[in-house]
Amino acid sequence: VVRPTTALLVVDVQNDFITGSLSISNCPAGQNGEEVISPINRLLDEVRFDMVVYSLDWHPEDHVSFIDNVSKRPLHETCKTTSDEVQVYDTVIFDVKNDGTPMEQKLWPRHCVQNSWGAELHQDLKMSEDAVLIYKGTSPDTDSYSAFWDNNKATHTNLNEELQKKNVTDVFVCGIATDVCVASTTAHAMEEGYRTMLIEDASRGVCDEDIKATMDRTTAGNGLVIQSSQVKSLASGRDRPPVLAYRLALELAKKMKKK
Repeated sequence: VVRPTTALLVVDVQNDFITGSLSISNCPAGQNGEEVISPINRLLDEVRFDMVVYSLDWHPEDHVSFIDNVSKRPLHETCKTTSDEVQVYDTVIFDVKNDGTPMEQKLWPRHCVQNSWGAELHQDLKMSEDAVLIYKGTSPDTDSYSAFWDNNKATHTNLNEELQKKNVTDVFVCGIATDVCVASTTAHAMEEGYRTMLIEDASRGVCDEDIKATMDRTTAGNGLVIQSSQVKSLASGRDRPPVLAYRLALELAKKMKKK
């Protein structure tokens, strides 16, 4: 508990989410995604993390989440709207496999297309040496908010494997968007057994109500919601709140049950 091995997970600080086609400044919360860059850069300068990870949405042209692709896949019989009626941010139900299996999908503007300017990390974001890059949302028929798993939890990235190689115990999560990809990454980090901290002032989100719900779920799952000013003392082991020891105890209990 007092000698953590740490990883900073920088989630989707990409052009399209800041000034591009899916700029979160145009979303209900009206937050400015560019504001995450300064605190993240400061953390990279001031804190010696054992590992730094950058995740990127990396979608093919025909990705299922793009509203302009909605007519390319059959809608499930339970879907209450047609492909001609849907609007951006609507949720539809696809029958992607064409076998009657429903799949809910929120529709977004076209964004983070592979090898496009919009998919690039923002030019002002510092890149750590020996950083790990995680590409997600690469399958045409499945969206992937989390840097660990796709939304159907059918396939996973190599993030967990990379963290385990470094024996990471503590994960600090930040980036865009707080209530979408940051939220899913944080939830899955806790599920995978990492002591997990969401850095509030180094993240920006879409909807105020959903941002608050993300914070509440994180603390309810024995994670922490912190400010960037707290990271150095937490990462160095000088400040170790009791909830982190409790989280370790829960994980040890799980391992004992498996044995």
